[in-house]
Amino acid sequence: MKKLFQLTVEGRNRERLLDASKHEVRKYVARQRRAALPEGVDYWDFACRFGSTEADATEVHFATLIGLMDAAGKTGADAFFVSILGTRGVRVAKPQDGIADSRSAQSNRVLHSQL
Repeated sequence: MKKLFQLTVEGRNRERLLDASKHEVRKYVARQRRAALPEGVDYWDFACRFGSTEADATEVHFATLIGLMDAAGKTGADAFFVSILGTRGVRVAKPQDGIADSRSAQSNRVLHSQL
């Protein structure tokens, strides 16, 4: 999805246009997440770009996208550009250190016994 959302349209409330743009982004993401996962893929990840125009757009994390849209609406921007591309995500196991885990478990027991 690549789209330039206008926030100043004659006869339309600015806040309603901002809410409609956020709704459209959420709807696209929900639809993409419902799509069948290819073989060997754990989840859908999203590569996002945000800016005032397509040329000015920079890469952002998906979790910050709605906040950036709100900030653009509050600063009085006339429009903003959003690009969301669904990518294949594969979960990577966190490295486990047996020594560190046992030490943290022991320290947790000490803390709970002091209470």
